[in-house]
Amino acid sequence: MSKIETVVDWLLSSNKTVVLTGAGMSTESGVPDFRSASGWWTKTDPQKVATVDALETNYPLFHEFYSMRIQLLEKCAPHKGHYILADWEKKGILHHLATQNVDGFHSQAGNKKVDELHGSIYTFRCHSCGKSATKEAFLAMESCAHCNGRLRPNVVLFGEMLPDKAWMSALSNIQRADVVIVIGTSLEVYPVNQLPMMTKGKKVYINKEMVSHATYFDCILEGKAKEVLMELNEQLEKRG
Repeated sequence: MSKIETVVDWLLSSNKTVVLTGAGMSTESGVPDFRSASGWWTKTDPQKVATVDALETNYPLFHEFYSMRIQLLEKCAPHKGHYILADWEKKGILHHLATQNVDGFHSQAGNKKVDELHGSIYTFRCHSCGKSATKEAFLAMESCAHCNGRLRPNVVLFGEMLPDKAWMSALSNIQRADVVIVIGTSLEVYPVNQLPMMTKGKKVYINKEMVSHATYFDCILEGKAKEVLMELNEQLEKRG
């Protein structure tokens, strides 16, 4: 039996399946990856840009970085793999999804049960008073209309806590899962890299590049997220 068929068996017998996605899920939509050899991190040091310190002490650099990301995302859209996961949710094959991605593609594709562990790049707030702001105000580099503070996207910056509600929901769902599928993440970012170890269920790892600490998974499917999901979906459809 092939690895794909094994995972399909697990999916069909699972009462609760949870998916956790990272940057590799979005790269096939044209979103730049941060951590691959050719990713943005090689050109831009995240510790200097995606931080509270940069927001507070070098706002022009912070603003330029996130404005560029927002404008790049406007040219991107969910791919076939995103739509497969949304379809699995509709069919009751997938029961919950957690993502490190801030691009909102899972929701755009139709998934309803999504925990955005690193926030969303599409909503904005004042860093000082927390009042919400518009994308237009942020891109125009305006100050907060309420307190004159600096505007920022609702993403989790390095050193910040993850949103409590999303974290607790993801943790609770993974702890109760029969199958957890991790897609397109290097599993290097704490604390999200701890989540797959919190399940007693079967653990599946789908990624283009293998990482040494993926050895605790029950099944490893090496390849691009979209292609592997299409293979799994094809086998699921054959099984009816």
